[in-house]
Amino acid sequence: MQVLLVMDVQRAVAAQLGDRADGYLSRLAGTVGAARAAGVPVIHVRVRHRDGHPEIGPLNRPFQGLLGTDTITESNPESEIHPAVAPLPGEPVLDKRFFSAFAGTDLDALLTARGAGTLVLTGLATGGVVISTLRDATERQYAQIVLSDGCDDADEEMHRFLVERFFPREAGVMTSAEWVAGLAAQ
Repeated sequence: MQVLLVMDVQRAVAAQLGDRADGYLSRLAGTVGAARAAGVPVIHVRVRHRDGHPEIGPLNRPFQGLLGTDTITESNPESEIHPAVAPLPGEPVLDKRFFSAFAGTDLDALLTARGAGTLVLTGLATGGVVISTLRDATERQYAQIVLSDGCDDADEEMHRFLVERFFPREAGVMTSAEWVAGLAAQ
């Protein structure tokens, strides 16, 4: 069974895409809608820290810039999942502290309970949550599909490299339209 993971598609994170955000969110909303219509479970993951970011240690280079701000904290409404892909009642929402959707969450238990064999990865950013979750899922021996236009990154070159060169080593890579067409054929 396939499970669609919608990862870190939060207001503050989507804003980092600038003028590409609207197109990305519209496309992803269509993909999420198609998954729901086909009976594919959708699990939402978001990155959030406690107020004051006590989880961020002095050696955590990627997250140091958040210290002293309220960015992606539990009390900041900008850390909420973007309304374009808001969870429906009954769809799990997992909070993580750093990159991988598995780290510090019960994602593995939710996937096992649903009989998941294939993870369909979407999210922001390609060079953050997507690559980290892909590597973690590979270690756990899940089959994976990365939707090349279902993830994005503020660094467009990083995104392109990952979806064209790196991800095909460990996962199927296809567009959202190709994946949705495959759902209709099942």
